[in-house]
Amino acid sequence: MQIAALIVAAGRGTRAGGSTPKQWQRLAGKRVIDHALSTFKHHPLINRIVVVLHPDDERSLGFGVETTSGGETRKLSVLNGLNFLSKNPPDIVLIHDVARATVPVCVIDNVIKALETQDGAAPALPVTDALWEGHNGLVQKSILRAGLFRAQTPQGFHFKSIFAAHKKASKDAPDDVDVALRAGLNVAIVEGCETNIKITYSEDFGRVEKILKDQ
Repeated sequence: MQIAALIVAAGRGTRAGGSTPKQWQRLAGKRVIDHALSTFKHHPLINRIVVVLHPDDERSLGFGVETTSGGETRKLSVLNGLNFLSKNPPDIVLIHDVARATVPVCVIDNVIKALETQDGAAPALPVTDALWEGHNGLVQKSILRAGLFRAQTPQGFHFKSIFAAHKKASKDAPDDVDVALRAGLNVAIVEGCETNIKITYSEDFGRVEKILKDQ
């Protein structure tokens, strides 16, 4: 079975601050993108890696993985990556956000294992905090947290199914699970990890650097 990792790295990440997009900033001696790619490069079941880059960054990666250009939204960037892979399609594709630079091997393993019996699989953690709906700075009501999860990546799918789904999906779909569900695919929830943090804001860099140093 051929498994490809599709790393989405075309965003500008303005909320994270800094003069450089977050994937190119340095943590624990390497760039964020280098850390994100490392686990996939060394995973024994992954045969191929394709990185989707902003056109301005196409010469920035600097080592031997395949690259293609991104689009104006994350969804369009993923579709561009799937189009690139379709020239020599894998059986399975794992779609991962470059901002999750500390994805553990066990999370990747969980996704691959679930795809033996499911159309798709994605890691997540159950919501444990109280949830509120608010308006104008005031709590309007509490939201029941039972059955709610915090989504992570990589989100894995059988390639032909997710490629067909993406070709039909709207360009503002929030993630690949949403695309899959709208196409009628079943997506299993597998165990995620608290250290699989997504860098979104400037304070996240310190948290991720601590995890990298501990590893």
